[in-house]
Amino acid sequence: MSMACNSLSLFTPNYFIPISTQPPAKHLFSSHTYLPCNFSQYYNSKREFPLPSVASIPYEPINVDYLEEEFSGHGVTFEGIGDNCVAKMGLENGSTVNLMLPSGLISSYKAPMWHGGKVELLHTSVSEDENGSAVIQGGVSLALNCSSDGDDEVSWSPCNWVLRNIRGDAQESIQVELIDRDSENKIEVKYIVTLKKDMLSSELVVSNSNSSSLLQLTGSIVSHLVVSTPDATYALGLEGSDFFNRNQNTADDAESSPRESEEEMEGEEDDNYKHLKEQMSRIYTSAPRYFTIIDRGKRNSVGVGREGFDELYMFSPGSGHEYYSTYSYVCVGQSALLKPIILGPEEEWRGLLHLHNPNL
Repeated sequence: MSMACNSLSLFTPNYFIPISTQPPAKHLFSSHTYLPCNFSQYYNSKREFPLPSVASIPYEPINVDYLEEEFSGHGVTFEGIGDNCVAKMGLENGSTVNLMLPSGLISSYKAPMWHGGKVELLHTSVSEDENGSAVIQGGVSLALNCSSDGDDEVSWSPCNWVLRNIRGDAQESIQVELIDRDSENKIEVKYIVTLKKDMLSSELVVSNSNSSSLLQLTGSIVSHLVVSTPDATYALGLEGSDFFNRNQNTADDAESSPRESEEEMEGEEDDNYKHLKEQMSRIYTSAPRYFTIIDRGKRNSVGVGREGFDELYMFSPGSGHEYYSTYSYVCVGQSALLKPIILGPEEEWRGLLHLHNPNL
C-alpha cells in the first residue's frame, strides 16, 4: 500500500466534494490518496476554490515490533500493512477503532447497539491509483494547512504522524496521541484520538511557536458516516442555521443572473428534520454545536459535536445512484474553509470532532 501525505484542497470549481457518477466514487474532500499538496487560498472575494498541485513523498517503514513493545498494555494492538501500520483500539464493551499510521486516517469505528450487536459507523472504500497502489477513501479524514506570510513565510500540512503516547485502558477509555512538526520546528500539531464507551473524538492542537508571525489555519475534519441509503437519512437540529452551498453548474445556471446565483448559494435552513435524499454540498456557518444524524433504515443514530471550529460541513451524494453500497454514506465534519482560523505569535488552538453513539 502506497501512502504519502494528504492535505487536499477541499473544493473544486463545481463541487465541495466532486463525485463521479460511475463507481468507484473518488472525491477530493475525503479520499486519502496520501498525496501532499500546496494549499491554495480557500476563500477569496470571488469565492473561487482552485485545485491543488500534488507530489509524492516516501515514508520510512514503521517498526511494528517496537510499537508493540513500547505502547502495549493500553487496549491497543498494532498490525503492519506493507511499510505502514494500523493501530487497533478496543474497549471491553465492544467499541473499536482502527487508526492508520502514518496518515492518521481513522478507517473504522464499530460501536455496540441496543440490539446487542456491533455496527460499523464509518464508510470506507479501497481502490487502486494509476500505479496500482491501494487508495483508501472515507473514514474520518483530516486535511489541514498552516500558512503564514512575511519574512517567515510558511505553507505546510501535517501528514507524517508519529505516535507520541497512549493513555487509558480497555475498561473505560483509550487515547492515542500523534504529533507532527514542520521542518523549521515553528509549527507543532497534535492529533489526539480518544475512544470512549459511547464516543469517538478527534482533537487537533496547533501551536505557533513563532514569536513574530501570525499563523493561518484552513481545513477540516470530516466523518463519512455509513447509512442504509441517503433516502432514509435525516439531520436533526439544524433549523435556522445559515449556510453556503455550491452546486454543479448547468446551462441554466450559466444563463441566470449573478443575483439569482448568489441567492442559490446562500440561505437559512428551514427544516429541523432535514431529509438528505437529494444531493447536497453545504457549509453551515451558524449551526448548533451538536446535532444528530438519524438513519431510519438501520434504526440507529449518531450525534455529531464540534469544538473550536465555527463551520459545519455536510455532504450527501443523494439517492439517485444505482450503486447503493458505493453511495451509502453522508459526510459531516468541522471546517475552517470560508473563514480561516488565525493564531497569534506563540498561541495555541484546539479543535474537536465528536461522534456520539446514543444507541447503547
